[in-house]
Amino acid sequence: MRRPSWLSLAYVLLAVAGGALLWLPFHTQTALDDWGVTLRERGTPAQAVVVDQVTESGGNRSSSSSTMYFSYVVDGRTHSQEVPCFEVCRAAGTEVPIWVNPADPGDFVTDFGQLSGHRGRVQGVLGVVGLVALGAGVVLTLSRIGRRRRTGRPGHDGARRRRGQR
Repeated sequence: MRRPSWLSLAYVLLAVAGGALLWLPFHTQTALDDWGVTLRERGTPAQAVVVDQVTESGGNRSSSSSTMYFSYVVDGRTHSQEVPCFEVCRAAGTEVPIWVNPADPGDFVTDFGQLSGHRGRVQGVLGVVGLVALGAGVVLTLSRIGRRRRTGRPGHDGARRRRGQR
């Protein structure tokens, strides 16, 4: 049975869309790294104190995650913000140098390079979806190409060939 040619196009588009979604987290991380550098250069220096550190169990579906909660003063106002523990997790009571965005006091970078808030989570999920879509698109496209090679030209009756009739 011959599949429509639009199906081949759909497989290729699935692979292209998957590649774009897979690229998104890498692009986002690069932009976030650049923003951290910019905050260190142009931000307002401050001292934050780790008020608390919380580890939440991921249950059966994922690994546990830890978050530090910071408190800091900018322009006489106290602010609170959370920072995920990826590579560095400081204990409660620890002082941490930060650089705060003057336009948004809730936005800062720590001395160990972590930005405030949980940034990039959505892009990370989209990256996983992209990886799956890219893989499926490539496999489906290659299987369609392989099928065409086995049966000959499009429109050629492969059943006659298999029975030995020409």
